[in-house]
Amino acid sequence: MSQEHKAQIEALQVDLSNLVEEVQRVIVGQDEVIRSVITCLLARGHGLLEGVPGLGKTLLIRTLAEAVSMDFARIQFTPDLMPADIVGTSVLMDDGTGGRSLQYQPGPVFANIVLADEINRATPKTQSALLEAMAEGQVTAAGETRPLPQPFFVLATQNPLEQEGTYPLPEAQLDRFLFKIQVPFPTEDELIHILDRTTGSEAASVRPVLDGKRLGEMQALIRAIPVAPTLTRYVVRLLRATHPEDANAGEKVQRFVRAGGSPRGAQSVLLAARVRAVLGGRSTPSTDDVRQVLLPALRHRVIRNFEGEAEGVSVDDILAELVERVSAD
Repeated sequence: MSQEHKAQIEALQVDLSNLVEEVQRVIVGQDEVIRSVITCLLARGHGLLEGVPGLGKTLLIRTLAEAVSMDFARIQFTPDLMPADIVGTSVLMDDGTGGRSLQYQPGPVFANIVLADEINRATPKTQSALLEAMAEGQVTAAGETRPLPQPFFVLATQNPLEQEGTYPLPEAQLDRFLFKIQVPFPTEDELIHILDRTTGSEAASVRPVLDGKRLGEMQALIRAIPVAPTLTRYVVRLLRATHPEDANAGEKVQRFVRAGGSPRGAQSVLLAARVRAVLGGRSTPSTDDVRQVLLPALRHRVIRNFEGEAEGVSVDDILAELVERVSAD
């Protein structure tokens, strides 16, 4: 690695450290969630956050948008939400000469960071309106294909408790998310800190520490980080081991899994491992970095069969066995 590249990595690490510290000025605890969301951002991926209401998921996303000085939009998904409410629609407007013409009015998806709140409450037709945006960075509306602002980043949330009146995301759309992030309930000390911070007279403020241009440079630098061929092969072995027919598949995979992860899952693991290495102060990812990001990168891509669901075996437990079984050598 050249001296110039080392200097770029060191500058990237400083900027990331400042970003994490700035978000933590508002968000109490949830360090792993914060790092996972930032990992999605730097890997040019989207994130799905799952947790009960009131854990600060919306506040975290809004705080991150303020810290990186980018446009933020929130879309509250409800059963009556229509695709046009997301991507925009044509409206009859006065043209200034006494006549009228159709003019396109962009929807809230035209922002850098989009919060899709409770995404599983909208119908599949409306959910799919985000699919082209997430995959291609563009939307087709009013007969034209329109590019979205760059960088473009979708963070969706869903509540795991309430299933009545919801529409689970199909596998093809889940696969578009780089990470599925579990948001845990705060500890006792964290709850005390939250109450002290949110029920007093002073509210924590956030200052911008990055802009869109710098973020684009950081995203490009992450992809330029070298990865050892042995580590790439390890990621491939892990992904293949999520398929029941693979030789490395463990007992739980063979018994409880209907379908394993996609190649996009391996891409997510390798990109996220690069980001975690930089967050940890290292210049190249290791097997430990891969293991750290394996669960959020694959937990929504491994599909359990009927027996796995009936016995309540979690995908995280299946992946944990897989990590123990597959060798990095």
